[in-house]
Amino acid sequence: MATVDAGLIEQEDYDYEGLPSNFSLAANMTAGAFAGIAEHSVMYPIDVLKTRMQVVSPTPAAVYTGVSNAIATISRVEGISALWKGLSSVVVGAGPAHAVYFATYETVKQGMGGNDGEGHHPLAAATSGACATIASDALMNPFDVIKQRMQVHGSEYTSLIQCARQVFRTEGLGAFYISYPTTLTMTVPFTAAQFMAYESLSRMMNPSKSYDPLTHCVAGGLAGGAAAAVTTPLDVIKTLLQTRGTVQDPEIRNANGLMQAARIIKARNGWGGFFRGLRPRILQTMPSTAICWSAYEMAKAYFIRKSEEAGA
Repeated sequence: MATVDAGLIEQEDYDYEGLPSNFSLAANMTAGAFAGIAEHSVMYPIDVLKTRMQVVSPTPAAVYTGVSNAIATISRVEGISALWKGLSSVVVGAGPAHAVYFATYETVKQGMGGNDGEGHHPLAAATSGACATIASDALMNPFDVIKQRMQVHGSEYTSLIQCARQVFRTEGLGAFYISYPTTLTMTVPFTAAQFMAYESLSRMMNPSKSYDPLTHCVAGGLAGGAAAAVTTPLDVIKTLLQTRGTVQDPEIRNANGLMQAARIIKARNGWGGFFRGLRPRILQTMPSTAICWSAYEMAKAYFIRKSEEAGA
């Protein structure tokens, strides 16, 4: 009985949110990489649907009336494997990018005092999230371009390497970063809002700050879904810029920035064009962020516990 009581006392005193001083950068990056690969891989088919539905002036065979219609049509006409085309780019890029993402997040948050005391620190969470996305998107953007080039209907690309070589040879290095300013315009507020909402919901649902998988899952999903909804217009613009090389339309192929892409979308599809793919974006993002935060917090808890045990 004494052993059980001692275990309970140890669990109550265990500060999960406060990182120990010897918590290594490598452990943080490993947790982030694990989270990133899990997030993107599980929900990848929905990401394919989102990209297809956001394309401006799609071919008649790539016009879908909704999520279920898109799944059925793609599976019937192109085969179920089409829903996973481009996954290799995500797996290769998401691991390192998310490792940088969460390492930056925890480092900045720790530096701003976000892990100190019992108080709520929304500014530290938002700033940490913004810094994290700037760093990770610089690494992930080329892989995201390759992914979307492979996702579109009728894509001629068969592998990550082949796509990267052809895009570089025909369009130059700039093609991999043409959407980077738009990506940051979208992901900085998205990530800041998501991290702030996640930290706030986590504190509200789990005041003890103990490791609680349900809290991390629910808070992560709600935070991600809300942030995804409000940033969908910028995601549509990003998709146009990243897939411009796959279309024959000269106006789209020559789009060179956020404002020009936005004017094309407005002229072709009206204001509603900025919300194309809204439903699959939310359907993808809510489970993705729930998985991402759950996987990250699980790995983080594991490494913190191992660190505590090694120091005991």
